[in-house]
Amino acid sequence: MAQMGVGGIDSWTKLAYPMEPYRIAGNEPHAYRFRLMPVARGPRVPPTPPQEWVDPATLHRVIRLSEEPGSASLYFHQNAYTAAGDKLLISVPDGLATVDLRTRGVERVVEGRAGHVVVGPKSRQVFYVKGDAVLATHLDTKATRTIVQNPALRSGSGLTVNATETQLAGSYVEQGAPPSPRGGGLEERWAAHLPMALYTIDIASGEVKTVYRSTDWLNHVQFSPTDPTLLMFCHEGPWHKLDRIWTIRTDGTGLTKQHARRMDMEIAGHEFFSPDGRTIWYDLQTPRSEVFWLAGVNLATGERTRYAVARQHWSVHYNVSPDQTRFAGDGGGPGSVAAPGNGQWIYLFTPGAGALVAERLVDLSMHDYDLEPNVTFTPDGRWLVFRSNMHGASHVYAVDLERRGRD
Repeated sequence: MAQMGVGGIDSWTKLAYPMEPYRIAGNEPHAYRFRLMPVARGPRVPPTPPQEWVDPATLHRVIRLSEEPGSASLYFHQNAYTAAGDKLLISVPDGLATVDLRTRGVERVVEGRAGHVVVGPKSRQVFYVKGDAVLATHLDTKATRTIVQNPALRSGSGLTVNATETQLAGSYVEQGAPPSPRGGGLEERWAAHLPMALYTIDIASGEVKTVYRSTDWLNHVQFSPTDPTLLMFCHEGPWHKLDRIWTIRTDGTGLTKQHARRMDMEIAGHEFFSPDGRTIWYDLQTPRSEVFWLAGVNLATGERTRYAVARQHWSVHYNVSPDQTRFAGDGGGPGSVAAPGNGQWIYLFTPGAGALVAERLVDLSMHDYDLEPNVTFTPDGRWLVFRSNMHGASHVYAVDLERRGRD
């Protein structure tokens, strides 16, 4: 209900007509009584963020790619780009849309809620779960087909597409499993030991095959970008109580732990493949909240690499450039494992002598880290794309890696 202004006129009210004038005394001016009329207030419309600006602290140009409030980029390891680098897939409040990275035009490709989203870069298709079905939609023609109908596939992690774009993969909770604990956190879900499975889907036929079964919580399923039969997945849960990073072949062979904890409270996670598929990179802390690294393991040789990360540069997620010469990070909020002392910035990192050298790109001091920015490089390596609520509603932004000089 609209309210009456008190002691003045505010945005909820408007001035109506003056009522009867009356003389107060002597030569004093006339005074008027006014009636303040209620004005209905419509739904709050979030302010439109700027289309582009130069961050005054870093001199890097930032552009807004999305049009609708509530838009978001995909999770950091989910491919959202076409191989040609011309289109980026984003989520919008009632579906999925593409951003033309040449013109910035936004075009709806999927109507309605869609989850488990990943783009096949060469086939220019987006794969996703909608209702009980796994579907594919072409980003240009919008031609859509159902690959398979299976309600179990909604319950886990995925989707991920292999290098030849012939298979999808993910995880699911086995049918007949007890319900997941309600209202509990990470620890309660991990302790429930629900029966789960890794699976593959043949994109052409829709055939679903089980790869691996476990009562560990199977999450963050990712195909190698170059080896079509290699899957990475994690044991989800409280990171300091488990060995998280694993790989397996799609025929169920070759189960391999890729990082083993060696001290109390050591944690490793938010793993991702290098573009050439040779290395798995991940956040490593020895121990948690004290010493920070970006660590990597070479899958062919087992050789390990560690770059020290300063506390103020620690990031929720890291990513690597297409040419593998630089990394990026999305900073961390006041409740992060690196707080207090971590920075709220989009960072560009250059490997130095055993450490990452950081450059600040975008000030995220007004960003609420309940929404993780999830930074990714564009295929040409010139921009970083991220999502942010720094202006209120969530939008998708990109920052130019080339720094501008002062005018």
